[in-house]
Amino acid sequence: MIKIVRFACVAAALFASAGCATAPKPKTLADGESHFASFGTNKVHYVTVGGGRQTIVFVHCWAGNLGFWREQVPAFADKARLVLIDLPGHGQSDKPHTAYTMDFFAGAVLAVMSDAHVDQAVLVGHSMGGAVICCVYRQAPEKVAALVSVDGLLRRPQWAPGQAGEFVAQFGTPEYREHARQFVGSFFPVPGTEALRDQVLSEMLATPQYVMVGAMEGMFGPDQPDWDLKKVNVPVLVINARSPMWNAGYESYVHSLSPQTDYRMMDGVGHWLMLEKPAEFNATLTDLLRKFDLLAK
Repeated sequence: MIKIVRFACVAAALFASAGCATAPKPKTLADGESHFASFGTNKVHYVTVGGGRQTIVFVHCWAGNLGFWREQVPAFADKARLVLIDLPGHGQSDKPHTAYTMDFFAGAVLAVMSDAHVDQAVLVGHSMGGAVICCVYRQAPEKVAALVSVDGLLRRPQWAPGQAGEFVAQFGTPEYREHARQFVGSFFPVPGTEALRDQVLSEMLATPQYVMVGAMEGMFGPDQPDWDLKKVNVPVLVINARSPMWNAGYESYVHSLSPQTDYRMMDGVGHWLMLEKPAEFNATLTDLLRKFDLLAK
């Protein structure tokens, strides 16, 4: 009898360890499939990974690339289909000499969604990506299930006369790398993030200068089309780093956009909050999406 019990215990332990050994590992960006969508005469690179009833499209920041969302893939690939995009001029996408307006970027996002057979998606935009997803909604509201802004503006800032032009112009000078270093560095105020700051800056400086200038012009240039988000019929969700930039007036504006809004702040992070505190960011985004039934449990 004792031998039978011992055998049963050993067998149970073996089965348990076998189950642990075969448990699926969280997917990473390296598990994704690389694709290229046609957008006019250009190719736009994107990666798909995961699966589920909902699709989440991730749109990166100015001078960024789809790899800036790498920490979100393990958290969401088992709950939704993820589409991560290199905007034109960035990452592995074509880099034409053209006007890099927010509407141009939005057209590229819609081209990717069409190529990936996405009928409707949650759009997540970081920084400049927030302006891009505003334009996607304006161009094709039926394609948007929700808008998520990650430390990004949903309306253009109010510049003093000439201020926007001066700001953009510094990236067109021979010293643009130093200007970019100072600009990006100012968004990493938290001690201990220096290594991440240097990595992010290195990746951003791989973007051609004419693209950097064009995208800044498209976002802030005084003669560029308005991309401010107006009232919408989908959830508007915001995750911002706590900063004086995000004042009560801006929060009120966000809440005025849709009857379905939520506005969250994260402490102890800079502008790249999804890379600085990925676990907290992912938990916050998960909570927001589930609140509006936009993510599987």
